[in-house]
Amino acid sequence: MLNVGRISEGYVLDHIRAGASLSLYRDLHLDETDYPVAIIRNARSSKMGAKDILKVECDPNTLDLDVLGFIDHNITVNIIKGGEIVEKKELKLPKEIKNVIQCRNPRCITSIEQELDQIFVLTDPEKEIYRCKYCEAKYKGRKRVK
Repeated sequence: MLNVGRISEGYVLDHIRAGASLSLYRDLHLDETDYPVAIIRNARSSKMGAKDILKVECDPNTLDLDVLGFIDHNITVNIIKGGEIVEKKELKLPKEIKNVIQCRNPRCITSIEQELDQIFVLTDPEKEIYRCKYCEAKYKGRKRVK
C-alpha cells in the first residue's frame, strides 16, 4: 500500500475526479511555486470508485478557493495546521471568476485588448452557467454553451 506522509501546514484536496489532478495542479499555478506537492492519482474510493488527491504544503491562505469552486465544487478542502485537520471548507460556485478561463468569442473586447481581465459572472447557478462580462458568451463549468 502507498503511504504518503502528513503535511504540517497547508491543504489536502480530496475527492478530485479521477485523472483531473494534473490539470488542477496547473490551474492552481502550483507548477509556478516551490511548494511541496503530493499528487495521488486513481486512489480507491468507496464514494467515487476512484479519485485523485492533492496535498500541498503551504500557508493555508495561499490557494484561490474560488478557482477550485469553479473547477469542481465537489472537491473536499481540508485545511491542515500543526499536522492536523483544523477545518473543512465547502466549496461553492463563485459569483464571479477572473482570469481563469478565456472568452472564445473572436469579437469580444478581451480578444483585442490583451491587458483586460477575463471576467465571467455566474448567471444560472442551477445549470452552472457563466457569461463573459463583456460580450455575454455563455460557458457551463469549463465548457462553452452554444
